[in-house]
Amino acid sequence: MSARCIFAGAAALAALTVAIVAVVIVSGAYNFAADAPHAGFVTTLIGFARERSIDVRAASVKVPPLNDPKMTHEGAEHYAEMCVSCHLAPGAPENEMRPGLNPKPPVLAAVRLKESAEQFWIIKHGLKMTAMPAWGTTHTDGEIWDLVAFLQKLPGMSAQQYRALTQGSHQHHHMKD
Repeated sequence: MSARCIFAGAAALAALTVAIVAVVIVSGAYNFAADAPHAGFVTTLIGFARERSIDVRAASVKVPPLNDPKMTHEGAEHYAEMCVSCHLAPGAPENEMRPGLNPKPPVLAAVRLKESAEQFWIIKHGLKMTAMPAWGTTHTDGEIWDLVAFLQKLPGMSAQQYRALTQGSHQHHHMKD
């Protein structure tokens, strides 16, 4: 088979794919409702693209030392104020909001978390089409690193340990200028 035939076949396949995608988009055939899950291949494709995007962008993030208990405490306060609604606290039951989110946010106390640089990048920049906000628009890098320091301790943390860290945390929230 000649290179010209291969090129023509690839071009025809690409044109057909674009035409099918255009028909699906224009017809409104794809359901974007949050209470309707994506088709399996769409979930896989979006997940792969998201993970590659995070990996590439987080590769240049320099991670500071995260073992300062003050950072963990500050991060716990931020988590209690900003993150609990979506990601829950250790031992907390499901709430009214989470079932309506698609994709459903992970329960961060119960999952193996990403690397610190990736956590920082996600918290700072957010994730499109996930309801994860870009906290870097309202918080300093230092505040975000505090949150990352806390997240390093969160998996496996008991409800009692969490309450001890966040006790007295009331509207400590600061916005960067």
